[in-house]
Amino acid sequence: MSQAAKQRVLTGITTTGTPHLGNYVGAIRPAIAASRDTSTESFFFLADYHALIKCQDPDHVAQSSREIAATWLALGLDIDQAVFYRQSDIREIPELTWILTCNTAKGLMNRAHAYKAAVQDNESAGEDPDFGITMGLFNYPILMAADILMFNAHKVPVGRDQTQHLEMARDIAQRFNHNYKEMFTLPEAVVDDSVAVLQGLDGRKMSKSYGNTIPLFLPEKQLKKHINKIKTNLLEPGEPKDPDDSTVFQVWSAFASEEETARMRSEFENGIAWGEAKKQLFELVNGELAAAREEYNRLLDDPDYIESVLQRGAEKARAHSAPLLAQVREAVGIRSMS
Repeated sequence: MSQAAKQRVLTGITTTGTPHLGNYVGAIRPAIAASRDTSTESFFFLADYHALIKCQDPDHVAQSSREIAATWLALGLDIDQAVFYRQSDIREIPELTWILTCNTAKGLMNRAHAYKAAVQDNESAGEDPDFGITMGLFNYPILMAADILMFNAHKVPVGRDQTQHLEMARDIAQRFNHNYKEMFTLPEAVVDDSVAVLQGLDGRKMSKSYGNTIPLFLPEKQLKKHINKIKTNLLEPGEPKDPDDSTVFQVWSAFASEEETARMRSEFENGIAWGEAKKQLFELVNGELAAAREEYNRLLDDPDYIESVLQRGAEKARAHSAPLLAQVREAVGIRSMS
């Protein structure tokens, strides 16, 4: 199969929550920066089909889709260069998912970490191993494979906990290519260990499941209040503090320049008061996000514009997906009689 001159990079964002500082630092900011690289083709999509696996609240899924779309646009995603679309607008994806399902071994899905963890939780609770487990959860890796293979992405930035899904997508692509014809690129996972994984208010990884997040576009007063809630120790002003054991310093490092990070490290060693450290952290974070916050709120008040952007993105995406699916249908024998 001929390869495109440019590398294709694909990123999905599940629409199940409000973006927080951890999402911004760990995924959104680096992805938007990478999308400006003219040597690559960037595909970004709202993974609303994936959201249905975790959330059965339709209003929550819809609201999250609006918030996430507005977030990426407000932070400067170049929609002229990148392809930005909603997963559910690409009708070829569910069809490709079914075709790939028919080429995927059940044993491969049995080994998926999310499924195995759910089974283990059920067994620990004395329940039937498959209690409450939907086929959406079980088949999640196939839908993810369809998202990737639909656009023959070369690289997919993921967290280390998602690398298994990329390996499965490669396995599924290889099986299809072997059974029918060479059609799918084998994607590679891109894990950037240099990207910060932010700690939350309680010192654990910032995560919606822990309820310890700082939402990205809080109003100033609420942002300050959240930052003031960050857990610290009982060391008094003037007592040296360990910056490498501090959530305040870790968040600071994710937003500050190298020079400012070095300065704050010295401040910690010199015993900066926690209140002063948090005050400076608020000013730093707010300074980076203030303009984008204003644009985000403007976009939320203009849902028609967001929808028009997504529809234009869907047209660009379907220019790739429709021809590929036609080739897949031909390859598997779903053909016109004439």
